[in-house]
Amino acid sequence: MVDSGAVKILVGMSGGVDSTVAALLLREAGHEVLGATMMLWDGRYRGGPRDACFGPGEAEDAAAAEAFCARFGIPYVRLDRAALYESAVIAPWRRAFLEGRTPNPCVLCNPLLKFTIPDAARAAGLSFDAFATGHYARADRAGPGGRVRLLRAAEAARDQSYFLHRLSQEQLAGVVFPLGGMRKTDVRAYAREHGLADVAAKPDSQDFYSGDTAELVGAEDRPGDIVDEAGHVLGHHTGHWKVTVGQRKGVGVSGTGEPLYVVAIDACRNRVVVGPKPATVRRELVAESVNWVSIPPPEPGATLDCAIKIRSTGEPVPGVRATVLPGGAFRAEFPAGIAGVAPGQSAVLYDGDAVLGGGFIR
Repeated sequence: MVDSGAVKILVGMSGGVDSTVAALLLREAGHEVLGATMMLWDGRYRGGPRDACFGPGEAEDAAAAEAFCARFGIPYVRLDRAALYESAVIAPWRRAFLEGRTPNPCVLCNPLLKFTIPDAARAAGLSFDAFATGHYARADRAGPGGRVRLLRAAEAARDQSYFLHRLSQEQLAGVVFPLGGMRKTDVRAYAREHGLADVAAKPDSQDFYSGDTAELVGAEDRPGDIVDEAGHVLGHHTGHWKVTVGQRKGVGVSGTGEPLYVVAIDACRNRVVVGPKPATVRRELVAESVNWVSIPPPEPGATLDCAIKIRSTGEPVPGVRATVLPGGAFRAEFPAGIAGVAPGQSAVLYDGDAVLGGGFIR
């Protein structure tokens, strides 16, 4: 975090408008700025035409970041992180899908890849005081004992704090979020005002992978049954990993007279369980491998009245009572119920704008 004064800041750059404007803002504030792009694509997969974080279009994005840095006199490096991405993100993501869970690759990538860019850059001989990204989030030192708090962005619709809940205190202490108080429309306008109309017009990347994610799973089709909650066979699937809890469209069941949703995935029996929408509602969950962010780790048995998010979209759901369990887990109870609680996704707890902590839904 930059408290005051001009310092040297490394900016993680993707070639998109957010990281580009983050670099511009810091440069105009008088800081010395360096740019770095992590290179993830090594050609082992086919990829596809969609704009995504992971795909063959990475070379074009890196070229755009390098051209911007050259234009504004910003030193720039590319960091090869393909092998680490495969082992730290793709491999556990694949394993989770095959085990019937629904992982979020961004939640893994941020603490293990994006926010370790400073380590890789220093290993490459670069020297700097802080690290910045184009994420829509905020951070401050108002937590207990000067602990760094992770906060939601000013524009709720753009908030990315959910994806960042696994960052360590050490990572948060050295990070700057220049866009945390801005609206996306203002970010694009800022780029246009600085002669970067092409960057301002770039669409947001909505996908994790540019191709068919079935390629990353890499499993042969494995036909199985689609059943109702009583075990009656309603249809068949070609692989339980091709659907997720809460999904309705594309499940493979029709003619039942009412919409059916995926209620559970039974990987051991290779079955997909479906039911009417009310069957997708849960009133509690257990999250494990919890990372506490804005507060120190509470003792087992402690309770927190808070809000919760179980997916990246939407607002945190209020009225939650979270109980800290032994072994780095918590139980969250939400009497009003939440639909589509999917094992493998992250459950993130909030107190107002502050991210208390989060873990993987068991």
